[in-house]
Amino acid sequence: VGTYGITFGALATSSGLSVLQTCVLSLLAFTGASQFAFIGVVASGGTPLTAALTATLLGARNMFYSISLARILQVAGWRKAAVAHIVIDESTAMALAHDEPRDSRTAFAWTGISIFIMWNLMTFIGAIAGNAIGDPKTFGLDAAVAAAFLGLAWPRLSDNLSRIVALAAVITAIVLVPLTVPGVPIILGGGAAIALGLVLNVAQFALDA
Repeated sequence: VGTYGITFGALATSSGLSVLQTCVLSLLAFTGASQFAFIGVVASGGTPLTAALTATLLGARNMFYSISLARILQVAGWRKAAVAHIVIDESTAMALAHDEPRDSRTAFAWTGISIFIMWNLMTFIGAIAGNAIGDPKTFGLDAAVAAAFLGLAWPRLSDNLSRIVALAAVITAIVLVPLTVPGVPIILGGGAAIALGLVLNVAQFALDA
C-alpha cells in the first residue's frame, strides 16, 4: 500500500495536480483504482469532468461490496458514512475471509483504518517527491496496482466457476483497452463477470435441481 500510495502521489503531481489537490483527492475519494483513473484521464488531456465521471463509475464497484458487507457489519445512522468511507478492495477481502461476524468486523476495521492512514501518508510523500524521483514506471512502481489486486483476488479463485468468471472479465477488459477510454474496460469487464456469474449460477442450480 505504501508503494502504491507513493506511485499515485508521484504520478498525480507529474500529471499536473498540485500537492494539495493530490492529498485532498486521497483523503476524500480514498479508492486507489478510481484515483489512478482520474489522473490517467487528466494526463491524457481529458477534462476534469470526464476524469471525475470515469473515476465515479469505476468506484461504483464499492456499492456491490456493500451488499455483502451490510449483513456482517450491521451499522446504522451516522456510522454508515464513516464505515462506507473505508469500504475498499482490501477491507472487503479481509472481512469476507472470516466465518465469524466478530472476526470479520475486526478485520474490516483494522484493514480499512490502517490502509487509510498509510495511503494518505504515502500519497503525501509521493506528491512531495514528485518529479524528483522521475517517471515511477522506471522503477516498476506502476506494477504495484496490479500486484495488489492480484494478491487479493487470487485466494478467491478456489473453484472452476470463479476462475471462468475471472478469466472472462480479464479477456473483456484486455480487448476493450485499445477501443475505449481509460476506466471503461474495468467497468465493462466487471459487468461481464457479474452477468456471466449469474448465468452460470442459474445453470448450475438448474442442473442440481
